[in-house]
Amino acid sequence: MTIGKAWMIAALIGAAIIAALLVLEFPRLREARQIALGQSVYAANCASCHGKQLEGQPDWQTPLPSGRLPAPPHDASGHTWHHSDEVLFNVTRNGLKPYAGENYESDMPAFAGTLKDDEIRAAIEFIKSTWPEREREYQRQMTR
Repeated sequence: MTIGKAWMIAALIGAAIIAALLVLEFPRLREARQIALGQSVYAANCASCHGKQLEGQPDWQTPLPSGRLPAPPHDASGHTWHHSDEVLFNVTRNGLKPYAGENYESDMPAFAGTLKDDEIRAAIEFIKSTWPEREREYQRQMTR
C-alpha cells in the first residue's frame, strides 16, 4: 500500500468517526442550546409570576379576591406536566380562553405577539428539563 492510499484510508476513517460523533452528539447539543434559550426566555417572561424556581405563587389553587387563580407552579408539584406539548404551547401562545372558555379570566397573557414560536417551545423544554423522570415520562405519554 502506498503512503497516498494509507493517508486516504486514514482520512476516510477519521471523517467517518467525526460524522458518527456528530450524528450521536448533535441532538444533545441542540437540546442543550434549546434549554439554555428556554431558561433565558422563562427568566425574562415567566419567572415573575411562576417563580424563579418554577414554584408558582402561594396558594395557587385558591382564587384571589379578583376571582382569578394565582400562577401555578411549573415544577413537579404543579399540573403542567399533565398536559401535552401541544396544549402547553397553545396556552402559552394563545392564552387560556381556548381551553378554559371565553368567560375565564386570567392574569396569564397570550405571548403570540411577544415571543416567537421557537422561544415558546424552548421555554417549555426548559420547564420539562427540570422535572423528575416520572413526570417527564407521564408528559411524554400525554404528548404522543
